[in-house]
Amino acid sequence: MVESRAWQVVLERIEHDLLSGTLQPGDHLPGERALAADLGVGRSSVREALRVLEVLGLIRTASGSGPRSGAIIVALPSGGMSALMRLQVAAQGFSVEDIVQTRLILETETVSRLAENPDLRTIHTPRTLLGAMESQNLSPEEFLTLDAQFHLSLTEAMGNHVLTATMAGLRSSIEDYVRAGLPRLASWPATATRLRHEHRALADAIGAGDAERARSVIHDHITGYYLETGLAEDVTATPVPEPAS
Repeated sequence: MVESRAWQVVLERIEHDLLSGTLQPGDHLPGERALAADLGVGRSSVREALRVLEVLGLIRTASGSGPRSGAIIVALPSGGMSALMRLQVAAQGFSVEDIVQTRLILETETVSRLAENPDLRTIHTPRTLLGAMESQNLSPEEFLTLDAQFHLSLTEAMGNHVLTATMAGLRSSIEDYVRAGLPRLASWPATATRLRHEHRALADAIGAGDAERARSVIHDHITGYYLETGLAEDVTATPVPEPAS
């Protein structure tokens, strides 16, 4: 096999396992050596494929050894447009306040519409991600990466590709700011417990068709973390946008 094309074999195999459900968000990929031996390619090809998946936002990698090392699945394949949006965001940089305002506008409208549409209330992928976040073995960074993907998956459930690409492009900025708040937390376990509770409350409100409750929960959820960490000021004064007519 030509080494320059071998990385595509690795990419196709991982993508197939993601789409088939063999791999789920929160799962760790096998190590480089195991993947190389299984697919009959060199380890350099495996590394190249992993770099592509990381750029696309499908995995996050961590060096070292132990259960938290290697590559963790954080998303399902959704195309390359979001990767271009992330590069745009990275090049310009946005303030925390702008990110909060944008999230409030987009996500309160998203959860409201999900709750109002009986065909969209099941939100299978977000619930799968909630299950992944229940693991007590996740590092704070892994948890927050899955958290960001949970919020993106709610947008994906809407089926609006432009809205999804916008949120996907913002995801890197959201993750960066959220991670920056970790050292400011009094207790990560307490915060993680609260975030899990709020995520479940949001999913339950959507499932019950309670749009008003869903909007209230997402608003308090988004603003609460920024206030707790001191990353942004006066976000509680931001009104919840009214549903579009």
